[in-house]
Amino acid sequence: MPQDTIFFHTEDISFKLDCENIISNWLLQLIDRHDKKLGELNYIFCSDSYLLKLNQEHLKHDYFTDIITFDYCEEDVISGDLFISVDRTKENAKMFNKTQSNELNRVIAHGLLHLLGFTDKSDEDVVEMRRMEEEALMMLNRIQVNDNK
Repeated sequence: MPQDTIFFHTEDISFKLDCENIISNWLLQLIDRHDKKLGELNYIFCSDSYLLKLNQEHLKHDYFTDIITFDYCEEDVISGDLFISVDRTKENAKMFNKTQSNELNRVIAHGLLHLLGFTDKSDEDVVEMRRMEEEALMMLNRIQVNDNK
């Protein structure tokens, strides 16, 4: 599966995702684990204010969020635009006593999990989403350990 169908962009901020190849590999493995195929994923890293504006315009929500996922999936082909607020991941990392890298990776997985069909509307859904996020982060840790050997 070609890895050039996962793209990382920025809007209105200066940001560089560490280990793009490892993250791309991880996302491909997550998609494969759910018996889906990769279409095109665009991860767009931005500021709180940029994401707030998207939230207001597209979802009619007037609050900060860490991610907004636009789903373009068709059948088993996973495609979407995922906008992530780097500001929000920094704040959430502090609040949850995590590293920013860990929080950012959790949000990256969270958006993909939405595209894979997981939701967080009910309390039960939230519990399952958190479990799936933790499973995804453990998978990433295994990939990183193997990559460093």
